[in-house]
Amino acid sequence: MTDHLLLSPTWKDYELIDSGGGEKLERFGPHVLIRPEPQAVYRAVLPRKEWEAKAHAHYVRDKAKATGNFSGDKGQWNRLREMPDVWTIGYRSEALDLRFRLALTGFGHIGLFPEQASNWEYIAKQVKALKRNAPRPDVLNLFAYTGGSSLAAAQAGAFVTHVDSVRQTITWTNQNREASKLPEMRWMVDDAMKFCKREVRKGSKYHGIVLDPPAYGRGPDGEKWVLEDSIDEMMEVCHQLLHPHGFVVLNLYSMGMSALVGESLVRSHFGKVQSELGGLYLPSVTGQRLPLGTFVRFNR
Repeated sequence: MTDHLLLSPTWKDYELIDSGGGEKLERFGPHVLIRPEPQAVYRAVLPRKEWEAKAHAHYVRDKAKATGNFSGDKGQWNRLREMPDVWTIGYRSEALDLRFRLALTGFGHIGLFPEQASNWEYIAKQVKALKRNAPRPDVLNLFAYTGGSSLAAAQAGAFVTHVDSVRQTITWTNQNREASKLPEMRWMVDDAMKFCKREVRKGSKYHGIVLDPPAYGRGPDGEKWVLEDSIDEMMEVCHQLLHPHGFVVLNLYSMGMSALVGESLVRSHFGKVQSELGGLYLPSVTGQRLPLGTFVRFNR
């Protein structure tokens, strides 16, 4: 077991400039955004005027009239300077060269979680190692969103099954795939649990499984997902799907969800594997370290 904080690799097209007061100031390519960040409960380093002078757009969540609290799922972008609705940035390292289409969505997301670059590097490394015995390893990406992990696995040489409950995000991933000039993937608009159980019944096996489950969500037919209620069963199903020589990456972005929870889940279903666990964080230009969830990952 390795227990550590994990720094996201250095980006050229992304940087966290500052964070604090429940928000973060980020640069994506040439454009700077202010977005909500519940982990940033501390004070920002830079004065607010400097944030607003740098930013092109600010996402402001609507406040629930009945309670005065943030609704957490609705809001609007306030333009502070001219910028496009859609643009593209790249991520390049020794192992990867990926392109991502970004957009100002109504939920405040832009189609990318930059801290996941550390996991992309891990996935690429594992796939390349597996290719010694499997010419094109099968990788399953669950709750896959716009597919950074899917792109990394595909570029390393895997055949990827990309599962998400929202068709628009799969379309978005396909645009990223095309921009990155990667081979076709298997697209599944499906509830992750239902899909995995069907795969178990078919006797399917995957050399790699990546999970980034939300705290709460809905499948395409209204299936309910609550992390605390469902993650144990999901890990058991993944155990049944994992190839004897395979890897798993589990992300947990939920306030109060320790990496030790992930480690216990892994041990409960996969035994005493040699795992890495800890927290993901992004360093800011102003010297802070913004925590952005926990992870557990292992190969066997």
